[in-house]
Amino acid sequence: MKRLFDFTVSLILFVGLSPIFIMIAFLVKWKLGSPIIFKQERPGLFGKRFCLYKFRTMTDGKDEHGQLLPDYIRLTSFGRFLRKYSLDEFPQLWNVIKGDLSLVGPRPLLINYLTLYTKEQSLRHNVKPGITGWAQVNGRNALSWEEKFKLDVWYVKNRSFILDLRILFLTAYKVLVSDGINQPGSATVESFKGSNSSMGGGSS
Repeated sequence: MKRLFDFTVSLILFVGLSPIFIMIAFLVKWKLGSPIIFKQERPGLFGKRFCLYKFRTMTDGKDEHGQLLPDYIRLTSFGRFLRKYSLDEFPQLWNVIKGDLSLVGPRPLLINYLTLYTKEQSLRHNVKPGITGWAQVNGRNALSWEEKFKLDVWYVKNRSFILDLRILFLTAYKVLVSDGINQPGSATVESFKGSNSSMGGGSS
């Protein structure tokens, strides 16, 4: 039932919002250049890797040594706008249609975090990751890593179709009021370094 719901809703949204997708793609190309789509490997169900899609929000600006500049410099005002209203997440509807993601589930984080999770935190990979989740409607990037993972694991243990519907409605509200977009005091999100040393917020 969940897969059928995910596929049907995502396909309707993907087709219905395609004019907006095209407009955003044009603006990304104009303001940030190529590539339009940001692609990155992320762990899915049981840690199986897949390619996550997002609209690009940062430039490729580099210093004199050829190293990428800090995120807060490369993240443009246009990129902030896309993130503020989660417009950069739209391409992930294709991930849902393909079956990589669900509409609701723990957000897929970075591959190199897999070895840093505790046994309890690793339970977040026992379900398919999602575009939005229980952590996103309970603080989003304003949460600490530990708080976020506790909410992810709670979702895994208490998931239901009714809970998914509740999360989807709450997500729409959170996006409209731009709640918890960034980690406090940071343009993006501080990296997870393990539960004993982590500081700062969750992941978008």
